Amino acid sequence: MRTTFTRARAVASAAAAISLLAAAPALGAPAHPTPGHPGTEASCAPDASLLGFSDALDKTTFAGTPVSGLSALAFTRPGRALALVDNIGTTPARVYELGLKTDRRGVDVGVRDVTVLTRPDGTPYTGADFDGEGLVAERGGATVLASSEREPSIRRFRLSDGREIASLPVPDRFRVAPAGEAAVNQTFEALATTPDHRVLYAGMEAPLAVDGRDAAGGGRQRILRYEGREGGAYTPTAQYAYRTDPTLNLVELIALGDDQLLAVERGNAPTGGHIVRVYRVSATGAPDVSAVPSLSTVADPRAWLGKELLVDIVNCPPSGAIAKGPQPNPLLDNIEGAALGGNLPGGRRELYLISDDNGSATQTTRVYSLSVKLRPEVTLKDRALISATAYQPGPISGTQLATNPVNGITAPFPGQPIPGFSAVIPAQPGDRTGKRLLAMPDNGFGAKTNSADFLLRAYEIEPRYRSHDVTIRGHISFRDPDHKVPFPIVNGDTRERLLTGADFDVESLARDARGNLWIGDEFGPYLVRTDKTGKVLQAPIPLPDGTKSPQSPDLAPGETPTLRASNGFEAMAVSEDGWTLYPILEGAQVNDPDQRRRVVYEFDVRHNRYTNRTWSFRVDDPSLLVGDAAVIDGHRLVLIERDNGMGQQSLVKRLVVTDLDEVGSDGYLVRRTAVDLMYIADPKGVSTPARPGEYGVGPLFSFPLQSVESVLPLGGDRVLVANDNNFPGNDGRIPGRADDTELIVIDVPGLR
Repeated sequence: MRTTFTRARAVASAAAAISLLAAAPALGAPAHPTPGHPGTEASCAPDASLLGFSDALDKTTFAGTPVSGLSALAFTRPGRALALVDNIGTTPARVYELGLKTDRRGVDVGVRDVTVLTRPDGTPYTGADFDGEGLVAERGGATVLASSEREPSIRRFRLSDGREIASLPVPDRFRVAPAGEAAVNQTFEALATTPDHRVLYAGMEAPLAVDGRDAAGGGRQRILRYEGREGGAYTPTAQYAYRTDPTLNLVELIALGDDQLLAVERGNAPTGGHIVRVYRVSATGAPDVSAVPSLSTVADPRAWLGKELLVDIVNCPPSGAIAKGPQPNPLLDNIEGAALGGNLPGGRRELYLISDDNGSATQTTRVYSLSVKLRPEVTLKDRALISATAYQPGPISGTQLATNPVNGITAPFPGQPIPGFSAVIPAQPGDRTGKRLLAMPDNGFGAKTNSADFLLRAYEIEPRYRSHDVTIRGHISFRDPDHKVPFPIVNGDTRERLLTGADFDVESLARDARGNLWIGDEFGPYLVRTDKTGKVLQAPIPLPDGTKSPQSPDLAPGETPTLRASNGFEAMAVSEDGWTLYPILEGAQVNDPDQRRRVVYEFDVRHNRYTNRTWSFRVDDPSLLVGDAAVIDGHRLVLIERDNGMGQQSLVKRLVVTDLDEVGSDGYLVRRTAVDLMYIADPKGVSTPARPGEYGVGPLFSFPLQSVESVLPLGGDRVLVANDNNFPGNDGRIPGRADDTELIVIDVPGLR
């Protein structure tokens, strides 16, 4: 877009009260690249790096107008973007055209043109009646959609002369009180359109009065979905429920297409300054909440849009930035606008952010450039189930359980149940097809005192995904005929000495380079080595640091356990060459000052001993558990992080990727959420048709089962996940019906 004398004159007339100062630096003005050699990326998160920033626009003027209050950003073509001004005093509402790019020197930005936004009769809007917050460029910038949060409104302007040519309908309840339920200055802060311009999203900065915030301070925002066409009419078709982090507001959206978005949340830091986080958001299968009077009544977590943190700006290196006031990181300021730029090597994209200085001397107009990895949506490929009551040959079990019915099932049981799987590995070494597996249940019924008649086994299984069931081909029995176990066991007086759930709580399983099996136990916690048939080869190996659970046979009278019950080796990974084990504590050690720490140990199979190396993995909350782990490649692991909820109380079920070679400055392993198991797309209907009352199936598939405890990377980007159903106590899938054992295969783009 070229600067013209006519338009510049119109701007000057509309801004007659503003003193004409020196023009802002043009494209090529000084910028602040990331420190170090040119082109260096500074990591902010596993999928985000800072390329640079520029303060070149700060406290400058153009054509007699202050370049200030920039609240939205939209590209019209490579190297050209538009920035919308909010409500700076009584200055005219306006859009600046920017030259904007990032090169080896950093961010290069300058003002090229300005357009005053006017009513259809040509009268300029001003900061007194137009609070511009969201911006969408149409047809290469020939027209724009701009949201104002004052009313609120969404208007279309023609940029050749700045005139309003259309407006979009806004549902009455979104108007500012008393006309509606919205608060002043808390409405359409975010505006975005899909790449094909068929869908438009308008996001509320803060909740409607009837929606409010939750007990933790999280905002219950609504995002409006409009459908239409570029340059034409858009009609509201749905509303989505979006929950912000505590105390934060929704300030911007970027629509990626296929119901995927980026959301920018911003708020005030407790010690002053700002918090700014960018999230990857999924609206796949999200319900329309238009008819919901108050979002405070929405109890189903699947009714809220799924989100995963892409980057928290506080974690970016300051890179020479100077803050004019208190900030957790001097790089931060009042970020309100965001736009995607061009493609970068490695499948990455440019992400630009811009801060609104509110016309204040203590804030900065700053343009940021980041490199981000936007991974495609995780999808469900296959699903197979083992009935909860698929009893296997063996003695009657559950004789120590209460006889009252649980989820319709009464103990004792006619044989050996399969109470889900706590570990799944290939049946044959090196096989990544997932066609035949060795799957191990845990100790049976959850405690030493009730599992003496449950036999410890690993089953050879074949999932049949076309028919959604599983064939049980046989099993191996874990046993101690050579009397390697030094403490009393239930079947100690028999020849085979079959191990039971009162002897060990077997939770994780690995195969070493020799073909032997290694079991991670929670009672000790111990490592137990067996041959490929399940025969114990040596005495259980305790932790050398003295960690003991309350159930440990090694616990001396009066000795205080250092690990809580059922917090032992739930997870264990094995190196690709089979010579190194990585057992991981499910929970924190009792006296650890950081109850979010989960210790990763290293065990040398060749020398049959622990090494002195450990790592610290940090879960998001002290209550969360590490359910399993597996090596992806090299030293990269995928771990299960989960809560103890099921059904609608299941909030955290995720796969996290970490690398043992990447320890952060805080001493903890760097982590990236790879999969939210509560938000998996099912475009091919693998999980349907739904059974009566079945929860978590359909276009949005969820794994809302309490104990998600098995993960196995397969070929390519496929991952198998399975549950322990805690038979018969869990009913996360169908209320009142004991959960089956479920095996799912998901496609996780970019896993490897």
